[in-house]
Amino acid sequence: MRALRDSPIETLSCDRCGIDSIEIDFVSSPKSLKSLHLGDNCINADGCRGLAKLLQGGDSTLKYLHLDDNKIDDEGVEILVDALQNNTSLETLNLRKNNDISRQGQIMLLKLCCDISSIKATLQSNHTLKNIRSISENSDGFIQTDDGVMKEIDMATLINISYKNNPEGASRKKVIRTQLQSGTRAALCHLQDVNHSVYSEIDPLHLPEVLSLIGQHHGHAELFVALSSSIMTLFSTVNRKKCIQQQMEYHAAKVAEHRAQLEELGTELEAIEAAEGNTGNDEVEHRSNKRRRKWWWGLWG
Repeated sequence: MRALRDSPIETLSCDRCGIDSIEIDFVSSPKSLKSLHLGDNCINADGCRGLAKLLQGGDSTLKYLHLDDNKIDDEGVEILVDALQNNTSLETLNLRKNNDISRQGQIMLLKLCCDISSIKATLQSNHTLKNIRSISENSDGFIQTDDGVMKEIDMATLINISYKNNPEGASRKKVIRTQLQSGTRAALCHLQDVNHSVYSEIDPLHLPEVLSLIGQHHGHAELFVALSSSIMTLFSTVNRKKCIQQQMEYHAAKVAEHRAQLEELGTELEAIEAAEGNTGNDEVEHRSNKRRRKWWWGLWG
């Protein structure tokens, strides 16, 4: 890897080489490497820690990472997922035939590209990955995977493909498809162990806009479901809006009243200061006349 730091090589294939780990540091990371094939090796969670360094940071260039037929388990998946949270380069992650990856590991991959725990989490999911493969095989060679999880992973990566180089568009599409569609959201909540209502995190003042999006993208039937789920919140929106308006009017009236009182007090204060100024001048003139009389009588003895 150090030798590749300044090399123009873009593809490196090390399949069936008995590799269990790779020592990588940020300083010597390859600057041009785009495709890394490490299939049919012995890479486990410790090996994933080294590979994670290729995926972290804003300078990552790797687009294709093939780790099929290794010894990666759920811990290794978690390490890779953490490294890919803010990665904007990797498009393909191949984890096929890593038979120690369980259903929980696949759910981690799903949350990486479509986290349903909150709207903010969905918006901040990975919108770059376009191909994730994590199909395992048992000892008889039969495929063992959770079709529901893989289906949702494929849907999320398909959105990433549709909105290539437009992460904002992909994030918005995922929110509309998953968070604002009751059936899809229920399925994803079940997979990701989420049990709160989406309407609890939406500002009530934005609910009309959200309901409009639901009607536009999912039809009247889904709009009815959304209205039924958020009717109490909508009532509180109306009351809250009216309450805010009334409070603004009350404080505006108080401001006008206080301004009038302030002007009245200012006028009175100016009159007092003017009167004090005149009194001060009279006293000065009186003391001056008294001194002159004393001097005159002293002169005459």
